[in-house]
Amino acid sequence: MISASPTSHGYISQRLKLHYVDWGNPTAPPLLLIHGGRDHCRSWDWVADRLRADWHVMATDLRGHGDSAWSPDGDYSMAAYVYDLAQIVHQLELAPVTIVAHSLGGNVALRYTGLYPDNVRRIVAIEGLGPSPKMLAERRQRPLQERWQEWIRDRRAVSARTPRRYATLADALERMRNENKYLTEEQAQHLTRHAASRNEDGTWSWKFDNYMHVFPPVDIAQEELQELWGAISCPTLLCYGDKSWASNPEKDGRARHFRHAKVVSFPDAGHWVHHDQLDAFMEELGKFFRE
Repeated sequence: MISASPTSHGYISQRLKLHYVDWGNPTAPPLLLIHGGRDHCRSWDWVADRLRADWHVMATDLRGHGDSAWSPDGDYSMAAYVYDLAQIVHQLELAPVTIVAHSLGGNVALRYTGLYPDNVRRIVAIEGLGPSPKMLAERRQRPLQERWQEWIRDRRAVSARTPRRYATLADALERMRNENKYLTEEQAQHLTRHAASRNEDGTWSWKFDNYMHVFPPVDIAQEELQELWGAISCPTLLCYGDKSWASNPEKDGRARHFRHAKVVSFPDAGHWVHHDQLDAFMEELGKFFRE
């Protein structure tokens, strides 16, 4: 049960009006929560509710997600996301800030922290290191020309799509349940209510932009990303679910690129560790904050 609700606010980044929620307690140390792909800021409500007494908790909606604007040109590159994060930290004067981020948000937050190590006091990334070394090796085997052509083809296909419409919110709820079997009924209903909006004809659609599914064909080199990880000077917690598809960085070798990283695996948890094992996650988070 969530005991309170946050207030909604906006900020501007690259001409887009982006959204975040604020849980109050502005004299406390700032804590920024960043969600993953196809998610939204209110997915952090259970975490935020438990932390708001000791922290000034804020949670962002990434561009193209939740109640943030969609990018007119469909730009959902990592560079664009990192700039947006830099903007909210700069505009709200949050540095040094503590960050807890999931999946895509974790990838963005770790890059930002490597770029501005003095701006981040502590960082927690839940399955946020991106594709595994195995997946990257498989991708590199495909010619660059082929990857670019696929990106153009996929972008063209997305441009012809309209957001999927569900006849009722209950239909959208069923899709949410199927996406994560670990969710309780309360979690599934809460997440669906904040993830969907009603169309003019009475149907429901997810708030995220379909264009965010199509990632750019190129990114910074893996060696450069590892250099950013190595530049992170603050304590770092990397969380993984042992039932997730994601590759554990302690086993695949990526953890060695961090100076001060601790890797924690959570039993009976999938990709959404903070939903699947909330109590265990909060306990681990509390220990990390107290260290």
